[in-house]
Amino acid sequence: MGKKKAFALRINPETLKELEQWAQQEFRSVNGQIEYLLQKALNDRKKTRDK
Repeated sequence: MGKKKAFALRINPETLKELEQWAQQEFRSVNGQIEYLLQKALNDRKKTRDK
């Protein structure tokens, strides 16, 4: 995958709270959950675009 780049993310407190709970349920960190969701969205987009 290569090196990861850090960046600041501004997020609504309610959204963050839900992400924290979701990440905990799936045994991920919040950062890991965000990465997982972004990667899934990108993969889904590629599949729809390629059709």
